[in-house]
Amino acid sequence: MRLRLAALAACVAFPAFAFAQQAPIQLPGTIGVTAYDTGSGGYNQAVAIGNALKQNLNVNLRILPGRNDVARQAPLRDKRVPLSYHGVGSYFSQEGVFEFAARDWGPQPVRVLLLNNSDQLLTIITARDANIRTLQDLRGKRVAWVAGAPALNANVEALMAAVGLTWNDVQRVQFGGYGQSMQGIINGQADAGWASSIAGPLYQLEASPRGLHYPPLPASDTKAWAWLRENAPWFVQANGRDGAGLSAERPVHSTAYPYPILIAYADADEALVYNFTRAMLTYFKDYETAAPGNAGWALARQRFDWAMPYHPGAIRALREAGAWKPEHDAHNEALIRRQGVMIEAWRRYTANAPENAEAFKAGWMKARAEALRAANLPVVFQE
Repeated sequence: MRLRLAALAACVAFPAFAFAQQAPIQLPGTIGVTAYDTGSGGYNQAVAIGNALKQNLNVNLRILPGRNDVARQAPLRDKRVPLSYHGVGSYFSQEGVFEFAARDWGPQPVRVLLLNNSDQLLTIITARDANIRTLQDLRGKRVAWVAGAPALNANVEALMAAVGLTWNDVQRVQFGGYGQSMQGIINGQADAGWASSIAGPLYQLEASPRGLHYPPLPASDTKAWAWLRENAPWFVQANGRDGAGLSAERPVHSTAYPYPILIAYADADEALVYNFTRAMLTYFKDYETAAPGNAGWALARQRFDWAMPYHPGAIRALREAGAWKPEHDAHNEALIRRQGVMIEAWRRYTANAPENAEAFKAGWMKARAEALRAANLPVVFQE
């Protein structure tokens, strides 16, 4: 396999990463990755990163767009590509829930290379004229529910539950897709739904007669955040400054989660993961402003207390960069143990599982919950 070598001089330009005295970055001439669909923020970021790798290392990043979580992850599972610019669906795959509760999936041994923690919000948005000032004000309002998008609906359900609401407390309005749900809010068919603050439809909503509002969920709401940490640990506190109606002068304190999430599987080649992580850190300035949200890949924005474990190759690069500390090891090892509990529970369950798809999923969710409780670990997704 032909390797591309980065000159040592390229590393000297980034002394903060302490890479100048190391061997050159070594990567294959072509690397396949999956990403979100063409035109999405995640896809555009991958393209920008690929351009930086081509410019500095003469490495071609072959990007395979995927329209949903399964489409993004199947090539990774099947060893057709080593990496994926994924989303929160990678966390759901770790847990073996939603689409990943199907017979051909189950809990996946995923590992993080880097997280993008940008200034966007990922939260419940509302039409300003609906007078929903807080999440509690959703009671009795029309909330979008997207068919075939259980992970998206789980986000809405989690934020409502954090403030004591359920779907029974709101008017659930069903839409056939995410885009339709946003247009439904703009057109007056619904009052609230799930969105990223940098999503195109939010700029349309902001400019429409209805207007745009972000109900806040500040850190001072300790009860709500305690609930989320226990029951929806993929969420993080965010000071939203990027997106429709947001700015550094007009931020909103609410929720987000890393997006994209650069992942590999646990058995991915450690040298490849190490060198790819180094490359993204070393050449960050070359793609930082090349696509919206790319600033979130900065070393200073990495979170080592999140809900998915890091790959050993990435840990090595992050440790050399001075970011990964010994105290991060215990959390990472605990997350790997959690994955092991679920993977073993899946192995035992599938040895004698029912054939019917619905019965299979229900039985798995029960077996999963029992295994996690027996290990004194949070269930998160109840059976």
